[in-house]
Amino acid sequence: MEAKLKTEIVGVVGSGLIGRSWAMLFAAAGYQVRIYDTDPSRMCHALEEIKLQLRDLDKRGLLRGELTADEQFSRISTAATLEECVKDSFYIQENVPEDAELKKKVHAELDKYIRSNSILASSTSAILPSIISEGLAHRNRFIVVHPTNPPFYAPMVELCSAPWTDPEVMEITRALMKEIGQQPVTINKETDGFVLNRLQYAILGEGWRLIRDNVISVEDFDIVMKHGLGRRYAFMGPFETAYLNSEGWKVYSERYADMIYRIQRSFGEPEKMVGPTLDKIQGECEKMVPMEKLQDRRQWRDRRLTALAKLINDMEEEDKQVEGQ
Repeated sequence: MEAKLKTEIVGVVGSGLIGRSWAMLFAAAGYQVRIYDTDPSRMCHALEEIKLQLRDLDKRGLLRGELTADEQFSRISTAATLEECVKDSFYIQENVPEDAELKKKVHAELDKYIRSNSILASSTSAILPSIISEGLAHRNRFIVVHPTNPPFYAPMVELCSAPWTDPEVMEITRALMKEIGQQPVTINKETDGFVLNRLQYAILGEGWRLIRDNVISVEDFDIVMKHGLGRRYAFMGPFETAYLNSEGWKVYSERYADMIYRIQRSFGEPEKMVGPTLDKIQGECEKMVPMEKLQDRRQWRDRRLTALAKLINDMEEEDKQVEGQ
């Protein structure tokens, strides 16, 4: 992806991990980025973290875009007020905590300052776009843009409109996400949890029951995912996996439909994740990664996600060359 300096401004509201990732993504594509947070010290910390990450990515040859690390960092600034952050911004990405009332309050403020043709996006994980945007004067410019965490290292992003969102907002946002190197998917109608979290929670729910019933340990369950399903799903989704594992889906259904149905019926009712099983899972996770080592482990994760992304990109380029022969 070629990055050129752009005059358009992107406003990023919230300077936590998600907000920092969005700032880096847009800066790598050449956009001017303004970050706003109610706590000035968090914004200072965000800039320090961004500078460190960009230098580390540059050192390992994993920097996005065509701009240098210093050029990308120079595209990011902080704003003293919410109005300053979004003034003249063609796109605003909100990243405040997952609380419907808080998001509605923030977007009511944003609504006062944005241009009529700006796009107002929320990084909400599960709150429906109609809930956040219903009372906004610019509700027709609102869209949910839910990234995979962390967005800079895991490119899938879910796009979900409210019933009243202008169709062009979806089109422009999809194009913008592709431009900055993300992989957008369209959620065709409002669905609680969208898709990523519905799948994630289905896995966590069944994992919870298996651990509760002493079928498997936390560590071994994670091995099933990262060295079993995860290895498959790093390059293709579960539907293509099944398709390739048989002679197409029709044959797959003939062979496994009854077995899948039987096993699915045994899953049981969902449980709230509290109580003794929570204590057990927390304890086993602490043995794998002590709480004081969480940040180190996150950095370990991000390095591997970046290296995996580079590997996939290299293989996709190789595929293009093979197909072109």
